[in-house]
Amino acid sequence: MKETLKKFLSPSAFRFVKRVGLGIWSIPFGYNLTKLAQIYKADKWGTHYYTPHYQAHFRKFKFKKIKLLEIGVGGYHYPDRGGNSLRMWKRYFPFGRIFSLDIYDKSHLEESRIKIFKGSQIDEAVLADMVAKIGNLDIIVDDGSHINAHVIKTFELLFPSLKLGGIYVVEDTQTAYWPDYGGDSENLNNPATITNFFKSFVDRINHKELLKAGYVPSYLDRHITSIQFYHNLIFVYKGLNDEPSSVNADDPGSVLVDKMYV
Repeated sequence: MKETLKKFLSPSAFRFVKRVGLGIWSIPFGYNLTKLAQIYKADKWGTHYYTPHYQAHFRKFKFKKIKLLEIGVGGYHYPDRGGNSLRMWKRYFPFGRIFSLDIYDKSHLEESRIKIFKGSQIDEAVLADMVAKIGNLDIIVDDGSHINAHVIKTFELLFPSLKLGGIYVVEDTQTAYWPDYGGDSENLNNPATITNFFKSFVDRINHKELLKAGYVPSYLDRHITSIQFYHNLIFVYKGLNDEPSSVNADDPGSVLVDKMYV
């Protein structure tokens, strides 16, 4: 059937028919992100096992008019390949607008509620222009180059554009251990790797407990409220990290002593 349609339809008409067909097929599975990944052939299930985590974290956004940005379209340099996960997100978030950025021109894959920008994920000017056109985002997913230095720089550049209550996700963090991507399997405390960069966020979340005179909390200190690690996947929650310390700054041990059973 597929090959027959290809013979009689133009490429654009075939893509349209295929899109409509998948949309109809997916109707019963709107709440099942794993099934949607299978229908749209997104590698977030099967090659990876991310969709149950995504569904748990993204459930609150399901019927909201969100803006989601995914870095990386897929399909390498081929202009008509990729976009599988973008269509999966579009189906899962029926009122959401889906944006993406890729180093290659993927404009052929755009459709209603899917907009694709071209450029490098570490080009500050490109990112600034993109955010200026989109506005602040509810969800950012980095499925781009997976190069450690790129992942870190992209986070530093884009996290400020995430809304309060938003979630920033980094995929395929196995490259934190692969030297060809700037990773390190020997020194597991190497600060240049993805995992160690994000591990340090535990200290940012707890910055009010630091016994450092004159410490001035950074933007990340003040806006990271939670971080969760899974196999090859990291979720960072943004909010106001302004919960006061329960410890008396003049006597740090006072609260602990007060609760001891003596």
